[in-house]
Amino acid sequence: MVRSETLDIAGHSFHVEVAGDPSKPVILMLHGFPEYSGAFDELIKHLEDDYLCIAPDQRGYGQSWRPKKVEHYAVSKLVGDAFAILDHYSSNAPVAAVLGHDWGAAVAYGLAFRHSDRLQNLIIANGVHPVPFQRALAAGGAQSEASQYIDWLRAEGSEDKLAANNHARMMGIFSKHMDMSWMTPEKLIAYQAAWGDADQIRGMVNWYRASFLKVATPGVPLPEKDRPTLRSKHLHVSMPHLLLWGENDTALLPECYTGLEDHCADLTVQTIPDADHWLLHQRPAEIAHNIRTFLTR
Repeated sequence: MVRSETLDIAGHSFHVEVAGDPSKPVILMLHGFPEYSGAFDELIKHLEDDYLCIAPDQRGYGQSWRPKKVEHYAVSKLVGDAFAILDHYSSNAPVAAVLGHDWGAAVAYGLAFRHSDRLQNLIIANGVHPVPFQRALAAGGAQSEASQYIDWLRAEGSEDKLAANNHARMMGIFSKHMDMSWMTPEKLIAYQAAWGDADQIRGMVNWYRASFLKVATPGVPLPEKDRPTLRSKHLHVSMPHLLLWGENDTALLPECYTGLEDHCADLTVQTIPDADHWLLHQRPAEIAHNIRTFLTR
């Protein structure tokens, strides 16, 4: 059974959903855009008997702190939040795994890079490592075209458009070319409550505004001099790493993880047929089975 808790992190309030026995190994679950801690509701049901599942509303989302200034969303600050939550629930031992989906993957990778001694395993579900992703974004090809929405979200005023007409534009981004059969009327009400008004949505889109990643115009690759400098030696995944990938994702394409193995000591890739970006909702039992198999191998 999921219970709600509130943590104080550097004087700011963070909402956390917790399920499972505190004596069990910990899995920290980090959601992406435009979700919230409820992104893991279905998955938790299949894992809570054997793991302590921790799913926070990340900074800018849901019931957690939602500052308005872009500088509050630097990746170092987002990773700092996640580390404080991890440390609260597992201060004496590394967590069994950190699971990141979508933008949550960026934070999960950040924990793996900066706090490798505090997580035994890294699990990513349709999320990206910064090096292969920036390469794909800069190439001017299919991923550049699929990611044009990033610059739209970065533009000032996008939060007003996302909030308008009962979040119609937000749902358009959420559902474009995706299977949304899992989005029941009850879930939609919960998501809309988590999104809130334009002032609240600003925190969500500030993740995009604060990001260093650059997107090429389709057909026009970014020159090397205009691409961010990413130092691979600081972006290495030293622990066992599972990548779960819904094959029908139209927002993140397979080229996003081409070459990922070059940045990992121990990588396992598991593709999920007939699932897309929202694989955690579409295939929770299968995803949980893959996670259990990976963690107990």
